Amino acid sequence: MAHFQNHGCMAGTRYRAARRAGVDCEMLPFGLGVSSFRAQGRISPRPELGSGACEIFHKIALPASLALGYSPSPIFFSSMSAAPSAPAAKPPVDMVNVQINGTWHQFPKGTRMIEACRQVEALVPHYCYHPKLSSPGNCRMCLVEMGMPPRPAPGTEPEKDEHGFAKIGWMPRAVIACANTVAEGMGIRTEGKLTEECRRGVMEFLLANHPLDCPICDQAGECRLQEFSVEHGQGESRFREDKTKKPKNVDIGPRIRLDDERCIMCSRCIRFTAEIADDPVLGFTERGTHTTLTVHPGKRLENNYSLNTVDICPVGALTSNDFRFQQRVWFMKETNSLCTKCGRGCNTEISARGDTVYRQTPRENNDVNSTWMCDQGRLDFHFINSEYRLTDPMVKTGGRHEVTTWKKAILAAAEGLRGLNGDEIAIVCSARMTNEELYMVKQLVAATKAKFVDAVARTGGADNYLRADDLNPNSNGVRQVLGFEPGARFDEINRAIRSGLIKGVIALGENLVKAGYDAEALGKLKVLISTHILANPTAELSSVVLPAASYAEKRGSMINVTGRLQRLNKAVNSPGHARDDWEILRDLVLELTGSNGLHSVDDVFKRLAAEVTAFQGLTLSRIGDLGLPLIETNEVVPILEREKERKAKGIIVG
Repeated sequence: MAHFQNHGCMAGTRYRAARRAGVDCEMLPFGLGVSSFRAQGRISPRPELGSGACEIFHKIALPASLALGYSPSPIFFSSMSAAPSAPAAKPPVDMVNVQINGTWHQFPKGTRMIEACRQVEALVPHYCYHPKLSSPGNCRMCLVEMGMPPRPAPGTEPEKDEHGFAKIGWMPRAVIACANTVAEGMGIRTEGKLTEECRRGVMEFLLANHPLDCPICDQAGECRLQEFSVEHGQGESRFREDKTKKPKNVDIGPRIRLDDERCIMCSRCIRFTAEIADDPVLGFTERGTHTTLTVHPGKRLENNYSLNTVDICPVGALTSNDFRFQQRVWFMKETNSLCTKCGRGCNTEISARGDTVYRQTPRENNDVNSTWMCDQGRLDFHFINSEYRLTDPMVKTGGRHEVTTWKKAILAAAEGLRGLNGDEIAIVCSARMTNEELYMVKQLVAATKAKFVDAVARTGGADNYLRADDLNPNSNGVRQVLGFEPGARFDEINRAIRSGLIKGVIALGENLVKAGYDAEALGKLKVLISTHILANPTAELSSVVLPAASYAEKRGSMINVTGRLQRLNKAVNSPGHARDDWEILRDLVLELTGSNGLHSVDDVFKRLAAEVTAFQGLTLSRIGDLGLPLIETNEVVPILEREKERKAKGIIVG
């Protein structure tokens, strides 16, 4: 009771009333010190006292709580009822009025101040804050001026402004916007003398020991320190002492280098490895200006998501070994696309200069991959620039491949197929092909009357984060467009090739030898036509070789493992005379049947949408950069489920 004696007898009276009613009260003093039975899920009747205690509580304690403006949660009411009840409807979102830079806005209660400012385009500079990570508030760059209406004297009304809101009393010191939430009547100023002085001071401290590495730093051009130094810095340094020396070019993992002199101790990388990747190998050592980021003794930063730390590092402290010193970012063009390493279909941004791809990084999509991607997918682009790319169509003559024109190559392929009936032809396509290409496979099946049709299946890549078990990016596209399960007829087709029943095979985007088909039997086929982007054993055995485009060199759509329809975009041109798969298939079908009237990938999608129910009413452009839900698969994304839990607990903004 000593606690309540410090806050007035009324609180003690309410506390005693609740205790007599058999209520366990958690005491959290605030304001008047009265929170003993806020009925926010923290208060529950003592069941051993029977239903009478509940009745007393409803008549005495609960009315007192309501009189003070405390609203009980649905959880509390359900706990007071003996009979089971239906799940309560989701409560409406409480909105609060907040003034930002002189203008009043409404936000959901609990919104972080920094997010509220972002929503009204009053951007607050920050380093340590990241919406997908916890907020330590250690960089202090997001300091803003904050105020609340002063409490009126007893018996008086608060003074109003011209908008009818209580006038704001501004605090003499700034507060961090990343960890504080908005409240009713709050005022926020992101501009003004106080905030400008705070930011200028923070920037001066951060730059005091920062090296002048900008001319050689990979982060130059997308460095937050550079940007905020221009916007909020002094313009000159008053630091005359020697800068603190720290380790440079430190090998902390197989794919990452660390430059400790550039580190501004934002701790983003530490929080990512601990909270997202479940691999807490990073930490700070020493104190003050000697604070150093390092890996724990005997540990390495080598998990499959390590390169995400490079993305979220606001400066150039962490750099990718793969991209290090390769290209300046202002010379590169960014294109929104997808990762095709597995069925997840992580949204990416491809960075290229000319027709060379230099890197791909994750792009935010909260329905697919949040803002992350695995290292395997991120680095799965070097084959695009490979010296083994197929660049010209070839026809085998006298046991040797000779470069030819597309017209002659298509004619040779069509003539080979005309000599066979449908029972002697197998078409093995790829679940890496786009939906538009798969539609053209369907047309090719109809044109050749092929009896054996399948797609190569790949599985076994799942982890508890983003990697899907299905290693093909468009297996659902095969199911929807072609109507069968990838790999269902592998054994049947392999046996038919060995037995000689199949005399002609069309391999589309797949190395059949690597997929497990009998290489010796493939070499004995009368006709073997293959499309691929790289030289491979199947191409070596083929009578006609047709060079195709990679995922970064074409436009099209795919359906990921969760059933979301997403779009690829063309980032670079194909090398040599390589073509999109849909164009190759169109020309082959045209040679076999006559005319099809398809002139662009958009035309193909229109035909697809007209014939396949799942795509009806859609266009390729309508898919958008974030995709659309198309089919239900009951597949969940582990990393997104964990993110939802952390968001519900208020740990992250999400």
